[in-house]
Amino acid sequence: MKYINLFDKQNVSKICYGTLSLSPLQNPDSTESKVNLLNYAYAKGINFFDTAELYDNYDILKEFIKDKDRDKLILATKCYAYDRITAEHSVNKALNELNTDYLDVLMLHEQENGNNFLGHYEAVQRFMEYKEQGVIRHFGISTHRVAAVRDSVKFKEIEFVFPLLNMNGVGIQDGTIQDMLEAVKNAKEHNKFIMAMKVYGGGHLINKAREAFKFVNSLDFVDSIAVGMSTKEEIDANICYLENNELNVNIKNKIRNQKRTLVIEEWCVGCGKCAKRCRQNALSIVNGKCVVDMNKCVLCSYCAGECTDFYIKIV
Repeated sequence: MKYINLFDKQNVSKICYGTLSLSPLQNPDSTESKVNLLNYAYAKGINFFDTAELYDNYDILKEFIKDKDRDKLILATKCYAYDRITAEHSVNKALNELNTDYLDVLMLHEQENGNNFLGHYEAVQRFMEYKEQGVIRHFGISTHRVAAVRDSVKFKEIEFVFPLLNMNGVGIQDGTIQDMLEAVKNAKEHNKFIMAMKVYGGGHLINKAREAFKFVNSLDFVDSIAVGMSTKEEIDANICYLENNELNVNIKNKIRNQKRTLVIEEWCVGCGKCAKRCRQNALSIVNGKCVVDMNKCVLCSYCAGECTDFYIKIV
């Protein structure tokens, strides 16, 4: 069947630049170096960029877009709003800090299922008012859970679904990769725009990067693929994967050696806030210190945002 794409009338890159990799949660580089990466990606044809209120990097994107034709860019962001007040706060914060008049996509962040969505419905109603005004162009959800994707078809307000999707199902919290594929395909059949995240499983699949990218890119019900990139080599590599080109030696070496990990400093006080935040159950408190199970961690780095002493880092 021919699926409907929300952005059929616009030239939107298949690769979406996931800017969590340029947030303070993951990247200590200067604003200038981060903007240079975004400009490099844009020059290579990437015009779709995903961020979130949680990422605390609107300033980077503001600097990046200031000299661009706004109508040629697609900006997506996410928030946790649950009522009118928090909805207005999130929208105004994004508009003001990005210095833009509208948001191409606004999503509720980390949705679990339909009941969870209904718990945010007062915010959703406010978002729909913004949508009628043209302040929000499209509305959706992001999720690591099959149930949220399945339930998305029950809500006409949800146009955009941003699920965790990779060839091994790494990080899916409530099912298998087959469960997720069936749910995503059904969502697409209900005319949802599908953007896949964590195609490399938070780094677990990086040694099979080409295979992992090809798996998601071959799915005809996936409209876009969000990838976090923190070097020019990573940008080049993902574009090569998209275009099915051969990588050069330098990029191959960079990709082979880019395995990252979560580091918890030895002076961790064991408060437990990070462990409570972790949806993957990858963190636990042992003998008064936080420890990580890297077999479960997908390097989302949301735990780092809970650590007021900055003891958690991705390296």
